[in-house]
Amino acid sequence: MKLGNMISKSALGLVAGSVMALSATTAFADGHAKSLTIAIVNNGHMENMKKVAEAYTKDTGVELKWVSLEEGVLREQVTSDTATGGGQYDIINIGMQEAPIWGKAGWIEPLEFGAEYDVDDILPAMRKGLSYDGKLYAAPFYGESSMVMYRKDLADKAGVTIADNDSWDNITKAAAAMHDPDNGVYGACLRGKPGWGDNAAFITTIANSFGARWFDKDMKPQLDSPEWKAAMDMYVNLLGKYGPPGSEGNSFNEILALFNEGKCGMWIDATIAASFLESDQVAYAQSPNAGNPVGANWLWAWAMAVPSGTENTAEAKAFIEWATSKDYIKAVANHPDFGWGKVPTGTRTSTYAYPEFKAVAKFASAEMAAIDSAAPDPTELKPYTGVQFVAIPEFPEIGSAAGQEFSAALSGAKTVEEALAAAQSNADSVMKEAGYYE
Repeated sequence: MKLGNMISKSALGLVAGSVMALSATTAFADGHAKSLTIAIVNNGHMENMKKVAEAYTKDTGVELKWVSLEEGVLREQVTSDTATGGGQYDIINIGMQEAPIWGKAGWIEPLEFGAEYDVDDILPAMRKGLSYDGKLYAAPFYGESSMVMYRKDLADKAGVTIADNDSWDNITKAAAAMHDPDNGVYGACLRGKPGWGDNAAFITTIANSFGARWFDKDMKPQLDSPEWKAAMDMYVNLLGKYGPPGSEGNSFNEILALFNEGKCGMWIDATIAASFLESDQVAYAQSPNAGNPVGANWLWAWAMAVPSGTENTAEAKAFIEWATSKDYIKAVANHPDFGWGKVPTGTRTSTYAYPEFKAVAKFASAEMAAIDSAAPDPTELKPYTGVQFVAIPEFPEIGSAAGQEFSAALSGAKTVEEALAAAQSNADSVMKEAGYYE
């Protein structure tokens, strides 16, 4: 596979603007890093880290420069800089799609920590997904699957129930029953914002449950299949009828705000969201499926990696070792602004053993059930690694283009058939150009 094929075309040349103006590092006279520039996704746990890490700066003298970006922009910026060895960042947020591929390509450094780090405490699914050839290339800051989060008070009022692995028909009926737009309540809040890790990720889990797949065993795209059409028809109907206006612009943070404002009957998304839900009326269920539960819930970790382009590898690794350790979990738990209910989850077995955590994390058992049941390994139906993504270098480009088409179908700018045909055509062109087939 050519190195150029590992970079999304849309990512090339995107490093610009204010981020380019940042100096990646300065240094002490003895050559040790005085500052580290860290690119993070602008989600709650990452934002919380800024406060918790003030103690790290106090203890070490290392200044931390944060570049906080919306997840789609982060992926583009980080991919561009890391692939070209730009050296803009010392530490980057990446996930399971990138870590093995970038590790193999030599774009990021392997991570080895001291015995006290206890790498065996990391959940096996997270460690495996962030490794290549047995080496860890990104350390999980928080891990997640996906599940249903719903307002039990609204469901009870509407006379509906939501079960584990419920059918999409029942989910649609429940959304319809809870839908009350005159009073500012929408039956279902779901991702609609374009992106391979945004709407395409969620829609892929729906498609998996309908028996669809991105590629066949010969890696030929399958987006024009009846299963994909059934999944997209259901998604467009559900969110178009019972979702909030402008859903094609909503990602994780936008829906989190809506849910906490009491405007969502249900939300199917990352399990990590449960840490930030403010209502005491939230209940949880395992992700719906349409007859094929394998792949109905995703597996992901926002992890921290060291780009090969940095001049401060040792200092960057030292920060990651601290920020993904058991001690960091305790630092969040003991921080006056956070506590046990705000610790990053989905990474370490030990987190789930703390009595203080179990007392406040009502979502913990549902989260672990989702993580444990996620199935990223290849199957006869899905002959590639990945649940909500495909672990090949070309997928970010293919998935991002498909996400634009899915958004167009949701907004009504295209029919489902037109959107899928365009996504299929683009995927076919990319895969042929990459040399998978002629």
